Amino acid sequence: MAVATLASRVAGFARLVVLASALGLGGRLLDSYNVANTLPNAVYELVVGGAMASVVVPLLARAALTEADDGVVYAQRLLSLMVYGLSAVTVAAMLSAPWLVDLYTPGFTGGQRELAVVFSRFFLPQILFYGVSATAGAVLNIRGRFAAPTWAPLANSVIVIAVGLIYLLIGGATSIATLSTAQLLLLAAGTTAGVFAQMALVVWALARSGFAVRPRLDPRGIGIRRIGRLGGWVLVSVVASQVLLAAATRAASISGPGGVSAYQNALAVFQMPFAVVALSVVTAMLPRLSRNAARLDHRQITEDLSRAVRLAVVALAPVAVAMLVLGPQIATLLFGYGHSSPSAIMLLGVVVAAFGVALVPFTGYTILQRGFYALQDTKTPALITALVSVVGVAGCALATWLLPRADIVIGIPVAYAIAYTVGLLADIVILRRRLGRIDGHRLLRTHAQVAVAAGVAGSIGAVAAYALTPFTGSAVLTLTVAGAVGAAVYVAVARLVRLGEMRQLVTIALPSFFGGRA
Repeated sequence: MAVATLASRVAGFARLVVLASALGLGGRLLDSYNVANTLPNAVYELVVGGAMASVVVPLLARAALTEADDGVVYAQRLLSLMVYGLSAVTVAAMLSAPWLVDLYTPGFTGGQRELAVVFSRFFLPQILFYGVSATAGAVLNIRGRFAAPTWAPLANSVIVIAVGLIYLLIGGATSIATLSTAQLLLLAAGTTAGVFAQMALVVWALARSGFAVRPRLDPRGIGIRRIGRLGGWVLVSVVASQVLLAAATRAASISGPGGVSAYQNALAVFQMPFAVVALSVVTAMLPRLSRNAARLDHRQITEDLSRAVRLAVVALAPVAVAMLVLGPQIATLLFGYGHSSPSAIMLLGVVVAAFGVALVPFTGYTILQRGFYALQDTKTPALITALVSVVGVAGCALATWLLPRADIVIGIPVAYAIAYTVGLLADIVILRRRLGRIDGHRLLRTHAQVAVAAGVAGSIGAVAAYALTPFTGSAVLTLTVAGAVGAAVYVAVARLVRLGEMRQLVTIALPSFFGGRA
């Protein structure tokens, strides 16, 4: 799963690079495209996305354990319900496109806003495609098949990369004023075609697994009231997350041309290591957590959560330090091509560095939230997420009021870091009361050891980068050398402080990469 996610994320970065090169990082055209492409994801998450992992997967797991047909009919009815419901949501969203764009972009100019509305009407059908893909992927996961849902996004990225390269080859516009109808259609239809391909591959894999993919006209029997009851608090959680996302996007749009793209691209850099390590752990862990919760095995739930957090922190702490120290070099390496402006790259590098502070608390917060969901408690994580949103929105507002206009976007990841630290602490306190223990001694010891190793590695890596920059002038060389030095120091110090989780990571990773079993 980590390998598949890594491949998909690498392709996703290639997509971002190609689009930034083609449309021009720092310009209004790319900002309009990015905002419009955010809307289907936001609407999907509001309607059903948050309930997928926290409600749908546990219910599918229970149906597979308790139903005579291993939950096949239940899954068919659920998949049909998604198609019917999300089709209606998609039509409503397309009619509401102008208001959705206004909600996210108070800083956009008239022409920029109109283009975002046009793009969004092409992109919003992705809501249905995401829903079908996610539901089919959840059914596959319950059946013990994780490959297709993690590889399918690769097809999406490959198609959009092809669209971006074609746009470059035909000399596509980099400004709104010179964008032709044909160029707009290429970007709009091609982007949505990528999401459709992602959905088609997951559904095909589900059919190949022996599952009969067929519509059920009557969705009764899947416990709609139960889903609604459990999903009610999930909706609160998702709304809170989307409020934070909207507040951050609004603040970035006020930051000036290129602000939205700097925020979103830095967020993508931030999310890649999290997705490769933590999200893979969470996806594989959730069915097991759900089964242990059904058996009321709180000891094993605590053990699973503790191990997941410790392994994720050991893997991601050096990445967080690398982002903090080498943010400008990372931005140059990933986006310093084509029509991207140097000033936009410089701004992006600072935002990437600021996001490094948020990576570890966000990872711990996200993993521990799954403990509540496994217990089928959606109320507590919703309230904690609401708290996180309040803190994050307040931070974005303070950034808008206190920072110079061009620097507002830099304050957004700082607000994220503070908000998710508050959320992590709340998770720990409440889970400890709920489960009786949270394995606090091992968690504290591991975090202290990681802090020492990452701190030393980051300091030496920063010195190496500072010393190399005047002589090489190459972001690639500086990043490679300083990163290698920092990684070597991290491993060495981790061994000195006897960080046992480092050995566990190697034990898990090596067999996986060479085709064995962890």
